[in-house]
Amino acid sequence: MEYTFIVTGHPNVTSKHKTTLEVTKDTEIGKTADCIIGVKSKVSMGDIPNRILDAIKNEDTLIILRLETENATDEIKGYGHPELTLDHPTDIVTRKSSFKCSRTLMINADKAAYDLNNELIDDLKKSKPLKVTIIV
Repeated sequence: MEYTFIVTGHPNVTSKHKTTLEVTKDTEIGKTADCIIGVKSKVSMGDIPNRILDAIKNEDTLIILRLETENATDEIKGYGHPELTLDHPTDIVTRKSSFKCSRTLMINADKAAYDLNNELIDDLKKSKPLKVTIIV
C-alpha cells in the first residue's frame, strides 16, 4: 500500500539532525529546526488512510518513506509499533530511536535528516516541492 503527498522545501532546511526527520504543516521554520525537511504539508497523520495507519501499528511492518525532488531521490526504512498513536495534527516524524509519541510515523529508521542525499537537500533549500510516499 502507498500514500503520496507533497510538501515544500524551505531556505532554512539544514538537515543536520542525526536521529530524526520531519515534515510539517507549518509554513515557516528557523535555522535551529534541523530535522525539518519539508513545510506547508496539506497532510497530517489523520489524513493518511486507515488501512496504512493500521499496518503501521504492527511492529513487524516495514515502512518505507520515499522522498523525491526534481533532481534526487532517497528512502528511509523503519518499523511500526502498536504504541504509535499516529494522531498529531501537524507533524510527521521518522526516528532512528524507538521513541514513540503522537508525531512518530516510524521507529528504528535507517536514516535521519543528516543521512539524506545531498542533492535532495540542495533542492529543498531552494524551496522545491518534495514528493513524500509512505509505503507499507
